[in-house]
Amino acid sequence: MRKIILLVFTVGSSLLFITQLVLLQLINSDYSERSRDNAIQERPIYPTRGLIYDRNNNLLVANKPVYDLMVVPENINAFDTLALISILNISKKDLLSKIKSAEKFSRKLPSVVVRQLPVNEVAILQEKMWKFPGFYFQKKSTRDYIIPIAPNVLGYTSETNQREIKTKIDYDLGEMIGRQGIEKTYEKLLRGKKGKELFQKDRFNRIIGAYEGGAFDQTPEAADNLVLTIDANLQAFGEALMINKRGGIVAIEPQTGEILSLVSAPNYNPNLLTGRNRSKYFRKLLNDTIAKPLFDRCLQAEYSPGSPFKTLNALIGLQENIITPETKFSCNEGHYYAKGAFMKCHCKKGTNNNLIRAIYNSCNTYFAKTFKSLIESKSSPSISIDLWKKHLEKFGLGDYLGYDLPIGKRGFIPGSNYYDRWYPNKNWGATTIISNSIGQGEILTTPIQMANFTATIANRGFYRKPHFKKTFSKSFLDSLYPKNKTLIDKIHFETVIEGMHQVVEKGTARIARIKGVEICGKTGTVENFIRINNEKTQLTDHSIFIGFAPKEDPKIAIAVFIENGYWGARWAAPIGSLMIEKYLKGKVMRQWLETKMINGSLIAEYQKPFLGKPFVINE
Repeated sequence: MRKIILLVFTVGSSLLFITQLVLLQLINSDYSERSRDNAIQERPIYPTRGLIYDRNNNLLVANKPVYDLMVVPENINAFDTLALISILNISKKDLLSKIKSAEKFSRKLPSVVVRQLPVNEVAILQEKMWKFPGFYFQKKSTRDYIIPIAPNVLGYTSETNQREIKTKIDYDLGEMIGRQGIEKTYEKLLRGKKGKELFQKDRFNRIIGAYEGGAFDQTPEAADNLVLTIDANLQAFGEALMINKRGGIVAIEPQTGEILSLVSAPNYNPNLLTGRNRSKYFRKLLNDTIAKPLFDRCLQAEYSPGSPFKTLNALIGLQENIITPETKFSCNEGHYYAKGAFMKCHCKKGTNNNLIRAIYNSCNTYFAKTFKSLIESKSSPSISIDLWKKHLEKFGLGDYLGYDLPIGKRGFIPGSNYYDRWYPNKNWGATTIISNSIGQGEILTTPIQMANFTATIANRGFYRKPHFKKTFSKSFLDSLYPKNKTLIDKIHFETVIEGMHQVVEKGTARIARIKGVEICGKTGTVENFIRINNEKTQLTDHSIFIGFAPKEDPKIAIAVFIENGYWGARWAAPIGSLMIEKYLKGKVMRQWLETKMINGSLIAEYQKPFLGKPFVINE
């Protein structure tokens, strides 16, 4: 019996030993990796990010080399700290703190001491590196904005942090990553694939040369370049026009949905968010809670669309047989839409407008009566308002458009559910919501949505999803960005387009006329309120313009929104027409208007609420 027990014990112990040996040698690589880490140091090789071009192959974004100063704590010997900090321009306290943090992380693995040193500083230090054992340079690259425009479109890059690398396992700590805009959306395309190089270490953990002569090194894979739909010259011109103003300009090529320009003002030089001082400048921009340069007003700001929205109500009225092009309504400087409720209008007493005249005169009465008739045309206001909303959603309103930037707002188009919540007894009707007829009330749109519905009108009833990445074939365009069609018959667009043409020829946007170009447009003025000391306070009105050109075969559709810009023809319409002229003709002939818009400033208007004294609006 004892012999059997001894035999079983011996055999069992042997099997357990063999099993453990197999696990260690063949299956579990943990110990072998630890052993290898003691003998080999792996350093990443980062590919330079892909270049970014505009639609005309102008280089917008390139790269410039920078270097991280790394340290392996175990390899540090006594060195001249004063010499090192004088070159790095950091304090002794900061240097020692970095080394201490590196020791806590690992004595054998490298840690960053100073990030993103420029080439000129590295050149000074490189020849003296033998004096600083344990330190070495890790080459990287950072962005170089060759044409410093469109920061809201391009976005920026920064280094990954400890929290991110827990979920982004293919990134190293401190590796550059796209944070916003195109850089974030197309991170995979622009990043490339990093390589690695291996170095042999001696028993003192010192680098003694390449491991196996570099046989196991991996070359990085180059990133792809990216061509945008943005026109750099048009973008730069738009940014110049928006100096000392707040708002947005969005220009779209109607047939393709390609975004030609997206100007959010105020903005900043994108090169501020590169290099060692990136964090300082980012905090400064972020803390500007008044001007909000990091807030993209084209994509994130939701405004009442004002009178340009009348064009959509006209189309819906035509489609639903509420009006015809010949339908006339009289206006007497406005009209009573309910007992004791008067809506003002700029039309003179006794004015009798048909649809085209109503568009170019921007007659509030005409569109209020059209909207009222529409809401009262069905068995209940709920049915009518939901039909109205359905039409508007087909123009891309009330939801995200799906463009290739990671930010935006949906805007808002109210329906029956919204009004039923506000009026539980459902005692609402056309007169309750009449402000929707003139683009105010509860309606909210973003400037890009306004440019998109303008492009839809220019196309006589369809739009393609607005986008920033250039496509180079019709089949690819149709596949990625199919036509989104409205519920409006094509014939009705011609009437509204003629009305918009007359707006520029003899209506409220005569200042937008361009010799030799048929422009269709619509101005708008929207009331502007904020809360000061918890009281609703009215500020100077917003200025709006939408337009497209040429009238036949349009090449550009545009929306301009100028905060506190008085009225449509004062700022938005001139700026919109200058953008159209610049794009179609390549230069601006109306130099007097260009100078006036570039040099014009609304800073005094923006300061009024913060001066702590009474002020006058709409001067």
